[in-house]
Amino acid sequence: MSSGPVTVRRRAGPAALLLVAAAAAWVWLVARWGGMQAMSGTMGLDLAAFLVVWTLMTAAMMLPATAAVAALYARTITAHRAPRMAVFTVAYLLVWTAAGLPAYALAAGLGRTADLPAAARAAVAAAVFAVGGLYQFSPLKDRCLAKCRSPLGLILRYASYPRTSRDLRAGAHHGAFCLGCCWALMVLLAAFGVMNLWAMGALAVVITAEKLAPAGHLVARGVGVASIALAVAVFWFPALAPGLTGGGMSGM
Repeated sequence: MSSGPVTVRRRAGPAALLLVAAAAAWVWLVARWGGMQAMSGTMGLDLAAFLVVWTLMTAAMMLPATAAVAALYARTITAHRAPRMAVFTVAYLLVWTAAGLPAYALAAGLGRTADLPAAARAAVAAAVFAVGGLYQFSPLKDRCLAKCRSPLGLILRYASYPRTSRDLRAGAHHGAFCLGCCWALMVLLAAFGVMNLWAMGALAVVITAEKLAPAGHLVARGVGVASIALAVAVFWFPALAPGLTGGGMSGM
C-alpha cells in the first residue's frame, strides 16, 4: 500500500524541481527588472551579462513546458537520478544560452531603430511580427512541436546513447527541438520589449499550452494568426510594439 505514494513522488520529483527552478527565475526577474519600462536593444548590457539574463529568461519561460518531458526521461533513470537530471537540465539550458548569441546580435541591431523615423520603426516592428507569425505555420515548427508534444520516440532514442554522455546529449537534443519550436516566439519580445514581464508571462503561457494542451497545435496556429494581425495593426497602433516604436512604454 505504501509503494503508490512513493512512486508518485518519484515521478513528480523531476517535474517539481524544474517548476521550482522556473519559479526562482521568475522571482529574480521580477525583483531585478520588475520596476523597469519595456526595454529595447540589449538593455545596455554587455554580451556576458546579456547571456546571464537571457538564460534566466528562457529558464523561467521554457522549464514549465519541459517539466513533463523531464519527468518522462527521469523514469528511465534507475540510479543517481538527481545529479543526472541536473545534467539533463543544464544541457537543455546551455542550448538556449548559445541561442543568446544571435539574440544579442539581433537585439543590438534592432536597438539602432530608435533613430529611425516613426514609419520605419513601425515597418521593422511589422517585420518582426510577420516573421514570428509565419513561422508558426512552417513545417519545421510543426516537426519540432510534434516532438515536444509526443516525446516518447525521443526518450527511446536517448536510451540508446552511451551511458557516460546520455544525460548531456539528451538534454541538448531536446533543447534543440525546443529551440526550433519556440525561437520565433522569443523574437516577438524584441517588439514587445525585452524586459516586458507581461509579454514574457503571456508567451510562457502560450509555449506551455502549445506543448501540453490537447489542442496545442491549434494554439500555435492561433498565435500565428494573431502575430500576422499585429504586423498589420502596428502601423496604426505603434504602441503594440513598445520595444521598437517607443510607444506605450510603461513601468511593469
